[in-house]
Amino acid sequence: LTPLLPHIDHRNRGMRTRLGCLSHKSDSYNDFTAILPDKPNRALKRLSTEEATRWADSFDVLLSHKYGLAAFRAFLKTEFSEENLEFWLACEDFKKTRSAAKLASKAQRIFEEFIDVQAPREVNIDFQTRELTRRNMQEPSLSCFDQAQGKVHSLMEKDSYPRFLRSKIYTDLLSQTQRRLS
Repeated sequence: LTPLLPHIDHRNRGMRTRLGCLSHKSDSYNDFTAILPDKPNRALKRLSTEEATRWADSFDVLLSHKYGLAAFRAFLKTEFSEENLEFWLACEDFKKTRSAAKLASKAQRIFEEFIDVQAPREVNIDFQTRELTRRNMQEPSLSCFDQAQGKVHSLMEKDSYPRFLRSKIYTDLLSQTQRRLS
């Protein structure tokens, strides 16, 4: 197999990387602390039980909290579906683009990375949404990914978010914050 690897295109390399992680799949609190924006102990001291509990109020509350986002990302990595969150974040960043010169190139990068058929991190959207987004690419605007982003947001909210709230990552995190209080 090794001699064949140089002949595998970049899309297959991404799949190989994902499949190579199967043996490392975990759903633990350690996955979360490994990707915290700050040093884990310092970050957890700043995270209150109340804040972590609020993440269960709504998906948007979770996404708006720095540590909630990190925990959700860690969870999605265990499910090999982090491309949904990465696409959503790329769209949020794209909407902040103020330079017309950068708009088209950023839009093209996002499209090629997440939307195009066989994209390296292709998100799961329906044909109509994919085609609408493709048409929007002819004249990219700050809203050209809105429908696709909305579909991905809805998918994460209805599918991944409830599983996250039941996950070991989230329940362990809540336990850790509660233990600090006792």
